[in-house]
Amino acid sequence: MTLSQINILGSKLHPVSMAQCLEIIARGIQINQAMHVITLNAEIVYQARKNQYLQRVISQADLVTADGIGVVWGARYLGYQVPERVTGIDLMLKLTEKAAKMGWPIYLLGAAPGVALEASRALGQRCPGLKIAGCHDGYFTAQEVPGIVEDINSSSARILFVALGAPKQEFWIREHFGELQIPVRIGVGGSLDVIAGIKKRAPGFFIRFNLEWLYRLLTEPSRFKRQLTLPLFAISILVEGLKRNRFLS
Repeated sequence: MTLSQINILGSKLHPVSMAQCLEIIARGIQINQAMHVITLNAEIVYQARKNQYLQRVISQADLVTADGIGVVWGARYLGYQVPERVTGIDLMLKLTEKAAKMGWPIYLLGAAPGVALEASRALGQRCPGLKIAGCHDGYFTAQEVPGIVEDINSSSARILFVALGAPKQEFWIREHFGELQIPVRIGVGGSLDVIAGIKKRAPGFFIRFNLEWLYRLLTEPSRFKRQLTLPLFAISILVEGLKRNRFLS
């Protein structure tokens, strides 16, 4: 299936809805297509402007969604039609619901020791019938990677959720893309921590008004330096918009 794609500050983005994502991923599983899914936020877009390898990894991904209102706003400001944001945790929760219904086993990789296991239990309670094919924490050495890849491949999982933090998880998936025999590989950041109850997701008010970034900043002040990329991203979008308008006028 050929997806329409747009370019936002040099990074590829597919303007798709949650429903379309689920359909695309389901089709990939049905035909056993190797798929790398990236949920793209403003911080990663901004990083990719100066990191050619990161931008190349994004360009090689099979499905890139708008993770966060910043990317949705930026794309719309530049004249693109992006239906909605599709965040990593929301996509993961929707996919696990569908996996339980379709009988697709999943594998969880990442987070601190014990977190993936606790997240698997929470997902099992949330989605009765969900098959957890395996899980492994994110604290492993390079020497352990071949064994982890072998465990994933022998698990019969159809979806691999990798929670190593962005962009490390994207790099890991791309580095081992050819070795992995599981159809769908998707980076989900800190989703396992939230699902396991280690961290709290923003209350409904913040989610509804696209202010999850503010909630994270208020509850995790250490993120302040990282959040500085948001105004830089916004400025870059405004400058890009001015350039395009000047070119078209």
